[in-house]
Amino acid sequence: MEKPSNLLLKLTRRLFTDTDEQNKFIDALINPQPFHPCIIWCKEKPKETPFILAESIPWQPNFIERLSLPEKPGKHPLHEQGYFYCLDFSSVFAASTLLAINQPIKYIVDMCASPGGKGIFAWRLLQPDLLICNEVIGKRLGMLISNLKRCHIQPSLVINQDSSIFAQEIPLSSNLVIIDAPCTGQSLLAKGIKAPGCFHPSSINKSANRQKRIIANSAQIVAPQGYIAYMTCAYSPEENEQVCQWFLKRFPQFKAVEVPHLAPYQSHLTSVYCYRMFPQYGLGAGSFTALFQNTDHGDIQEMNLDNSSLKTVFSY
Repeated sequence: MEKPSNLLLKLTRRLFTDTDEQNKFIDALINPQPFHPCIIWCKEKPKETPFILAESIPWQPNFIERLSLPEKPGKHPLHEQGYFYCLDFSSVFAASTLLAINQPIKYIVDMCASPGGKGIFAWRLLQPDLLICNEVIGKRLGMLISNLKRCHIQPSLVINQDSSIFAQEIPLSSNLVIIDAPCTGQSLLAKGIKAPGCFHPSSINKSANRQKRIIANSAQIVAPQGYIAYMTCAYSPEENEQVCQWFLKRFPQFKAVEVPHLAPYQSHLTSVYCYRMFPQYGLGAGSFTALFQNTDHGDIQEMNLDNSSLKTVFSY
């Protein structure tokens, strides 16, 4: 095994007390193995599946399928025709907190949307009246728009704006805000992708501060009884449990929602309902996820997207 860096060792010891688990985690990052590809069916499935399927997870929605290795769904003609969207099962795990929502969802804002997987999952599951996909980084808009258009995700809007503008323009209006927060991307290593500096304290703290600002702005647009789904693809507690604890202290009207099917993945680093998947489990590269509900009662504000700073880049 390649020798892990001191920063990786330090994080590993914070995450796991068991030496065997520490070694498995480090090995998953240093010697990455392929994970089963996964798809979201955006249209009705063909009567005969074009893929060899892997074993499904008990809670897996019927529009999600895990495929056997070495299936390459992105090269299948149905992909170009918009029948499905390809993603890592870690993303399905993170988005699956939405299965705990048991009320109609009219408006969804995907605050950090590109390339679109979490928003498409939410659209497929909750069937909202409108999916608003925001991406603040201009060079990431093309991929987001392409995926929404190819998969016929409608009605949907794409906006290119800072989260603070949403807080100013459409307060208390969204039934669900998805925050797939910008992070250090530590789980990229489990996919065999380099992520320089991802374990450095300065990178982690920078990400955590940005995440807190985004979730604080997002909290202001959540309607009474609405939800925030927070998720990252990082392992460090500063970007995950500590952000959630800070958020609940700063916004006491929100509560963490228990997600029963994820109970085996409850984070041992906090008593808050937060869930983690690690790469050594063999399902995906890893992710962190939590669902919060605004417990306030009151009127939902009208979502007025006209004549505001929230200029639409693309609509479908």
